[in-house]
Amino acid sequence: MSDAPNPIAIRPLYHQVREQFMRRLEDRSWAPGAMIPSEVELARELGVSQGTVRKALNELTAENLLIRRQGRGTFVSEPEDARILFQFFRLVPDGDPPSFPVSRILSRDAGKATADESTALAIEPGDLVWRIVRNRAFGQRLILTETVVLPVGRFPGLPEADALPNNLYQLFSDRWGITIAQSEEQLKAVPADLAAAAALGCAQGVPLLRIRRVAHDLGGRAVELRVSLCLTDAIHYAVNLR
Repeated sequence: MSDAPNPIAIRPLYHQVREQFMRRLEDRSWAPGAMIPSEVELARELGVSQGTVRKALNELTAENLLIRRQGRGTFVSEPEDARILFQFFRLVPDGDPPSFPVSRILSRDAGKATADESTALAIEPGDLVWRIVRNRAFGQRLILTETVVLPVGRFPGLPEADALPNNLYQLFSDRWGITIAQSEEQLKAVPADLAAAAALGCAQGVPLLRIRRVAHDLGGRAVELRVSLCLTDAIHYAVNLR
């Protein structure tokens, strides 16, 4: 029998407290927009120090899952435009402040997942997925065309194309209780093919920025694959590195 220490037992206490808080966010014991108990109350409930609770809450705040409001308390983040803009949308107009783009839904169809889609979403090849195709613009300037792929099993009853909102993450939260907590993106320069050129109104072969995103829920499960093709003549991709 091995005498090696159990890695779970030696995790820092605040990590264990953080996991308890994450479960409350996931099962919506702490619902979006709700104020959570104070650090003193949580410390008393869990039998830990207030400093341990604060450290766990600080991590969740840094991940934009919680928001501290001076003089009011700590609240569960909501997927409103302002939060999505700064956490998940990194395209910024040249010379202008960040803003949330307006979307035009082109289609919403169901089909069998491709090998790439099933790998990205951790589903079986051939499982049903929704594919949402839309264009996005800053004002009158079209900036990108994208395809959003969602597992039908996680998003039953997805509305028809003309009823889909601009902010899909708000819809995920309100209708299915799915909070997007994190995402991974891959960026690559690609030439516009015939379909992209037609969608964006540009010449075939024009350089585009391809952004491939896999978004995960609070439990770490992949729930969205998104591939965006972006014109970059008047926008740039912005990120703060710390």
